[in-house]
Amino acid sequence: MSERSKVYQQVLSEIQRLIKEDGYLPGDKLPSERQLSVQLDAARSSVREALRAIELLGIIETRQGEGTYLRDYQTYHAVELLASFVLQDSRIQEELRQAKKILENHVLSIDSLSDQQLKQLREILADSSLSKEEKHHHFFLVFFKANDNQLLLRIWRLMQDFSENIEQDVYHDQYYCDMLKKYN
Repeated sequence: MSERSKVYQQVLSEIQRLIKEDGYLPGDKLPSERQLSVQLDAARSSVREALRAIELLGIIETRQGEGTYLRDYQTYHAVELLASFVLQDSRIQEELRQAKKILENHVLSIDSLSDQQLKQLREILADSSLSKEEKHHHFFLVFFKANDNQLLLRIWRLMQDFSENIEQDVYHDQYYCDMLKKYN
């Protein structure tokens, strides 16, 4: 790895740390290139290169004459970029499907749901404005939240985002109704 690459990666990591530790929120203005260069003790060219990389991922946006701002970043920005490369392999696609099903089966095994959660699930199934993919997402989101395991929820969301970039199994409404019967 060249010295230039090392510096660039260090600057990239430092900018990421800065955003996280200083509590920047979407819409907040980041320090200028010059300020970041001084603050991170790095060349402006390295800072500029790192900012461009972050901008390509959709995390920040540069407004001409105004500065650089943190965008409303969601995992899907990076997922879309990575999915176009990673999900070319059919074996990886199948492994993703299997892993996602394992997580979904795990959360379906919880002992009970509150009346409010059951009501939410019924409303999701009755909502004709939702696509099959949206129903699946919202349905399982209720179960993952009921499971109260934030790490599993994040992993599943990432897998769900990746899954939207490939053909996925489509479940029929009866599948979801059968799941609900377990909790009535």
